[in-house]
Order: sequence, then C-alpha cells, then structure tokens
Amino acid sequence: MQTVVIVIHLMIVAVMIGAVLLQKSEGGGLGMGGGAGFMSSRGTANLLTRTTAILAAGFFLTSMFLSWHAGYSRAPSSIIGTPASQGQPAGGSPVAPPTSGGILDSLKKADEQQQAPAPTGPQVPRSQ
Repeated sequence: MQTVVIVIHLMIVAVMIGAVLLQKSEGGGLGMGGGAGFMSSRGTANLLTRTTAILAAGFFLTSMFLSWHAGYSRAPSSIIGTPASQGQPAGGSPVAPPTSGGILDSLKKADEQQQAPAPTGPQVPRSQ
C-alpha cells in the first residue's frame, strides 16, 4: 500500500514540476516570453493554473497519508535510547547524583566502573 502511494506521489511531483515550468513567467525566466504556443495565452494560463492546483492538492493529500501511515504503528520511545516503560538506565544500577564536581565527573566515574573488569588475582601496578 505504501509503495503504491509513494509511486503516485512521485508521479504527481514530476507532472507538477512540468506544469509549473510550462507556465508563462512575468519577467522572462524559463518561459522566455514569446507568444508562440499551442493555445491562446488566456486558455493556457487557465489550464495550467487549474492543473497546478489539482496536482498541489494531490501532493498535499499523498504527503499527509504517507506521514500518517509512517507514524501509525510507531511505538513511543524515549529520546535517551532506553524503553519508555523502564525507570532506570540500561546499566541496571542508577547513577548517583553528583556530590562534588560536576555531572560530567560523575558520569565519567560511572562509565569507568562499568568498563573496569573485576580483578581475579594479584595485578602489576600500572603507572599513569
């Protein structure tokens, strides 16, 4: 269903671009002025104006349908990346509020605690 609407949407866009480019411009532009055409000036203007209006309405409707269809089955989610129903971070243990220093210091300490493996035996001291 969505593929069919996308194809129709793209066909409307292509025809609407052509209809807009065929319209007579006020200051030259792509129309290059001139009076030679397949219809009278007034008839062409009415036909192209109505065609553009109909295509614009079709473009609007297909855009709204595609937007609605894309968001129809979307589940709510958190901007942090954790599911919306959980109350704590993905690590399992909540991060304590900072007591000294800033929030960046406490986040760095929490990250170091999660990444550091538990020592299994005696270790060689590391220089910093």
